[in-house]
Amino acid sequence: MNEISPSAVLRYTAFSADPDGGNPAGVVLDASGMDESQMLAVAADLGYSESAFLTGRTGAAAPGARGYAIRYFSPKAEVPFCGHATIATALALAERDGPGDLEFATAAGPVPVTVVREGAELRATLTSVEPHITDVSPDDLVEALAGLGWPATDLDPALPPRIAYAGARHLVLAAATRERLAALDYDFGRVESLMHRLDLTTLQLVWRASETVFHVRDPFPVGGVVEDPATGAAAAAFGAYLRALSLVPEAVGLTLHQGEDMGRPGTLTVTLRAGDTRVRVSGTGTRIPAAVRQQPFSG
Repeated sequence: MNEISPSAVLRYTAFSADPDGGNPAGVVLDASGMDESQMLAVAADLGYSESAFLTGRTGAAAPGARGYAIRYFSPKAEVPFCGHATIATALALAERDGPGDLEFATAAGPVPVTVVREGAELRATLTSVEPHITDVSPDDLVEALAGLGWPATDLDPALPPRIAYAGARHLVLAAATRERLAALDYDFGRVESLMHRLDLTTLQLVWRASETVFHVRDPFPVGGVVEDPATGAAAAAFGAYLRALSLVPEAVGLTLHQGEDMGRPGTLTVTLRAGDTRVRVSGTGTRIPAAVRQQPFSG
């Protein structure tokens, strides 16, 4: 078991070009000598919602793409897929090796990522694994609302509750007003218990501002985090949810605003394409300077 040098742990934020915005992630570009306990220790020490670890090169399925095996850890446990840490890792690789096509071998399946330069910024776009949605039982919905402290009348009937998957499972609950979404003060232990039972990664709480613009929040107690500031995996799952329920056109671009209520605003772009059930999630990002390497999210 090799010791990991502190300098090998990079810190990037995803879905914002401001290091004080978006969602921070730890990134280790060479974790080939690390075991699970070391990866978990790094993630716990950082206190970010997730950190990503590249464990080796792979043969990429797409011609010309650089392939890597990747693992993701929250401060509490390994997770099968993390969108913002994928974006952060892709940007770190692009800064080191140049923009282009990547493919990450995740526990959920292969995830292609393309990084392009737009002016002074790099932008990464991931393509999800095959998504699906399932119903949530009435009893589980009652328990979720009780844990959140939300009356059922505060839900938007136009966006019914569902469990959505695009690499990880998320319970989608739509608030009827922006004020309801902003007033998030939930029972950490109660929500965590429900999420473990339903194998959920986050609750995807949403409010629809317009046909294509949404505000979202993601409690993440199963990862030891009160709230995730910008959640790429949930954004992909939410795109699949909207299409499956015919709530948006088959081909559309969506804008998700997240982190505003935490003081870490970020923007996620979700793209649905006709004839392709997978979901694309895009965003910018930047390396976090040493001066702002805070640990704001552990709960």
